[in-house]
Amino acid sequence: MIDKLSTQHRVLIATVLSFAFFVGYDYFFIPKNVPTQTEATTSVTQTSAPQTPAPSSSVSQTAPSPSMSSASLDSEYIATVRGEHFELKIDRLGRIAKYYLNDAKFKNEDTSRLQLIDESFEPKPLEVRFKETSVNNEAFAVDYTVDNAQLVVESGPKTLVLTQVLEATTLTKKLTFYPEGHYEVAIELSAPQEFFITPGFRPNVIADNFTFHGVLIKEADETITVIGDGDAKGDERFIDAPMVAAVDRYYTTLLYDFNEGFDVVVSTDKDKNPILFIKGKPTMSFSGYVGPKDYEILNGIDARLTDAIEYGWFTFIAKPLFLFLSYLYGLFGNWGWAIVAMTILIRLVLYPLTYKGMVSMNKLKELAPKVKELQAKYKGEPQKLNTHMMELYKKHGANPMGGCLPILMQIPIFFAIYRVLSNAIELKGAPWILWVEDLAVMDPYFVLPILMGATMFLHQRITPTNFTDPMQEKIMKFLPLIFTFFFVTFPAGLTLYWFVNNLFSIAQQYYVNHLFAKKKEEQKALKEEKK
Repeated sequence: MIDKLSTQHRVLIATVLSFAFFVGYDYFFIPKNVPTQTEATTSVTQTSAPQTPAPSSSVSQTAPSPSMSSASLDSEYIATVRGEHFELKIDRLGRIAKYYLNDAKFKNEDTSRLQLIDESFEPKPLEVRFKETSVNNEAFAVDYTVDNAQLVVESGPKTLVLTQVLEATTLTKKLTFYPEGHYEVAIELSAPQEFFITPGFRPNVIADNFTFHGVLIKEADETITVIGDGDAKGDERFIDAPMVAAVDRYYTTLLYDFNEGFDVVVSTDKDKNPILFIKGKPTMSFSGYVGPKDYEILNGIDARLTDAIEYGWFTFIAKPLFLFLSYLYGLFGNWGWAIVAMTILIRLVLYPLTYKGMVSMNKLKELAPKVKELQAKYKGEPQKLNTHMMELYKKHGANPMGGCLPILMQIPIFFAIYRVLSNAIELKGAPWILWVEDLAVMDPYFVLPILMGATMFLHQRITPTNFTDPMQEKIMKFLPLIFTFFFVTFPAGLTLYWFVNNLFSIAQQYYVNHLFAKKKEEQKALKEEKK
């Protein structure tokens, strides 16, 4: 009913709902358990193999959990591959056992190189598991041989060949590495044996409560399916999937074959974290990549790999927004100013809608005394009150929903921007001005959160209100403080967006208020002339 649900009620509800949705989304849809690989492993001897050798091709049966495999094997590296941007080591079981990023922007705080894969990583990329138990046990006991122990990838691709001689078959892995960081794999078995190969467990560099971490499968129909850590059932299967990726916030290890696709089985560990396995063939070829989910890098390898950058529900808005942000970065040469420009341009696009909302708010404030008169006159007669209030609004061109609609319209845009700015590794190590040296992490001096809260409070002060409930008014007054504390740990880039958005709202609200003040003066002058 209109008398019980005023415009200010609606604005309050919209604001609180957006806040509640934000918190609820993080709580219910972003996995909170961030298991370490050490917890997911058990102590085994150097020659031990997974107790359950490999996932069955049957949908109803699952792959062995990483806790059953040889995570604590004393890795003996048989080959090292070096490139300008990376360095990796192959262990005696033919797996990528270590992977370093050389670029300065990815270095740790102590300036050491970032390591995406280490001893605790389980299973490791390119690990092979045979279905037959005896063959699998032998495979985890017999070392691979390699044709080149030191490979330097500079101007073009370089290849090394790994060979494992078993009683039942001889497995050959031909790995071709490219300077950009991706690689090609050709596997051949001298005698057929059913086996599975994995891209490995996701990198465990940044797996927080605000971004997705788990696995991503690009299905044959181009749809994207994601399974977060803690959500795996252990019986998921995908046929002809062209790409599978294990991801954390910024990094991924993935395999892809856009020609034939993969028969994929999603296994699970004891913590219900998803583990990807691909059904092997006696002769098969595919490609892989380990590294940052950097749009330019992935797009340079194959544009379809950019789907590994996960934006969640709002991908249809978030992906174009990121491309637009990247375009602005190309113009400004600074991600911070690109965010400022994007925010202003978005607000200009939304200007007609938000302008109408602000105008409606001012009209409703002017009508507040008349609304109170109607409420007093028709107290206890809600139907008559609603009828007369609708007539009043119609006569003066006021829309009870006018102030609420702009807020509701901006919610999906905000969440899309939130996903973009939270997942864009391009912002990692990207400075803005003075104290903001990294837009991907929180403001170290809390300047932006405080400015965001202050501008939110100022905008609230100059926005017309007609609260009749003191409790609602108190809640609204505390919202800037609540949001300030909420944004303290958010990436500086996201807080920058909200701060600039508030500045635009303040300027727009001042303009609308000025127009109404001027209109009142004209009306007052006109009345005095008539007298």
